[in-house]
Amino acid sequence: MKKAKDERTENLLCPIKYLTKVLGGRWKLPILCILETGGTVRFGQIKKKLGNVSNVMLSQSLRELEHDGIITRHQYNEVPPHVDYTITKKGKSLIPALAMLGDWAKECMKKENIESECKECLSGIS
Repeated sequence: MKKAKDERTENLLCPIKYLTKVLGGRWKLPILCILETGGTVRFGQIKKKLGNVSNVMLSQSLRELEHDGIITRHQYNEVPPHVDYTITKKGKSLIPALAMLGDWAKECMKKENIESECKECLSGIS
């Protein structure tokens, strides 16, 4: 019995490592939430909705999400320059799984009497 459990764990390890590489970090999931509920969003709007993220950390997280094909970046050659971001088809494919995790978290928070501070939550999005 223990051998079957070890094999299952080994089979999950690689995909879980990939998942944490793509979505790991403090800001990536909240960025996806913002892009899913907001469509095309400018850098400054993302920063404002996230609150206390630095420009460097936000830029890094956005760059990594773009590199992994989760979001697209569109830069306009204007003065002042502006950049906006949208979620890709690959990124949208994550939303049902994230919504299920959001529902799980919402239930746990309810049981622990923790109120959500999020106005735009993935819970309920499918």
